Amino acid sequence: MTLLTLVRHGQTDWNLARRIQGSTDIPLNDTGRADARWAAGQLAGGVHHTIYASPLKRARETAEIIAAELGLDTPALDADLREREFGEGEGMLVADYLETYGDWDAEVPGAETLQGVADRALRALDRIALDARRRSAPLAESVIVVAHGGVIRSLIDHVSGGTLPRVGDIIRNGSATRFEASPGSLRLLEETVLL
Repeated sequence: MTLLTLVRHGQTDWNLARRIQGSTDIPLNDTGRADARWAAGQLAGGVHHTIYASPLKRARETAEIIAAELGLDTPALDADLREREFGEGEGMLVADYLETYGDWDAEVPGAETLQGVADRALRALDRIALDARRRSAPLAESVIVVAHGGVIRSLIDHVSGGTLPRVGDIIRNGSATRFEASPGSLRLLEETVLL
């Protein structure tokens, strides 16, 4: 069994402006760096063995800050943890996106589907959990994974059979969601903690 704590990256200027980032590589702002330090402080009460991150700057820097604060090795990067690609919707204000396309499940030219995001994120978590089990067998391993709101949302949706997250639920910058991974299985333990 592997405990996976998925942390949403800290705030960026585009988050603040409510602009869709997607795969656009936007860095953290000062509030985002504070979000990362705060998340590290919240995680400091537990035992964590390693940390992984999306290669996008906002997630990578969040993971680097958390790793430094917790005394972990440099984060390992996994491209399958990157944010959803929004195609023509990328860079739009959220309000304009919703007015143009109707909802997050709409078919947007060049955009990934939510299921596509969940599929690749699940592959990444399978690799991460397998690596953790190889290193710590038979003990449980605790891994921090810094990713994006869309990735975390797609995983929650997948493991809950579409019942979570509820409409209006927000996955805040710096918040964490805990999953338990075992061979062939991913289970939601806590939805969006550390708020």
